[in-house]
Amino acid sequence: MKNKIWLITGISSGLGKALAESVIKESDFVIGTFRHQSQVDEFNNSNIKNAQAILLDITNEKSIENNIKKIISEHGKIDVLVNNAGIGFVGAVEETSLKEVRTVFEPNFFGTLKMTQTVLPFMRKEKNGHIIQISSHGGIKAFAGFGIYNASKFALEGFSEAMAQEVAPLGIKVSIVEPGPFRTNFAGNGLGQAESMIDDYTDTAGVFRTKLKEVDGKQEGDPVKASKAIINLVNSENPTLRLPLGKVALMTIGMKLDSVKSDLETNRKTAQNVVYM
Repeated sequence: MKNKIWLITGISSGLGKALAESVIKESDFVIGTFRHQSQVDEFNNSNIKNAQAILLDITNEKSIENNIKKIISEHGKIDVLVNNAGIGFVGAVEETSLKEVRTVFEPNFFGTLKMTQTVLPFMRKEKNGHIIQISSHGGIKAFAGFGIYNASKFALEGFSEAMAQEVAPLGIKVSIVEPGPFRTNFAGNGLGQAESMIDDYTDTAGVFRTKLKEVDGKQEGDPVKASKAIINLVNSENPTLRLPLGKVALMTIGMKLDSVKSDLETNRKTAQNVVYM
């Protein structure tokens, strides 16, 4: 189970950084991505054993393609791909411009999709590999003020769930990690906000925006413990499709499941009555 090669996007801070450090301690090899050359140089100059930093922009297709080819050329394989890089965003749906929506979807959906598509041919050749998609409890349950971020993670979960069925016969595993609030920079400087603010949404999206700022640095989740849970998932013989992390995630995902079940039962007869008899 040792000596795997992990490619982890976005290791400059938060969960990505904690995961990279934990994997290195497990003696596996980490290739971590940064967005700035100065970060790459600082990391590589630190001579960390079992690790290498690369400059990669997940919103740039050529950057992805060139880096993956180089990794395969140098290391021969990628055992675990962790699509961690992404951004947070708050704002009511009406408050958010299409330009802002695209800014969220480029890394959270399109960049992650491109990373996945580019690595898959090499995993198919090896008939082995594990893709870890870092989603959110917000990829299952939507919240007022979080709709665009929710949409990007719902989309991520949608293609990942289908892909898991497509690649399972090929020896490739897919897992979707759904963290609740974790003590990272997500709710701090790393959080985007809609430029427009509409008074009518003060008591919905506005409340959510305020709460996110208030909990920054006080979240329940420990990134180090989350990292160990992800490593255990990768090392398990039969990893689950989904891995919720944190008490809040368990609660909110449970609420969503209860809500869907309630709607299903309420409308069961209506649903049955619209089919040809």
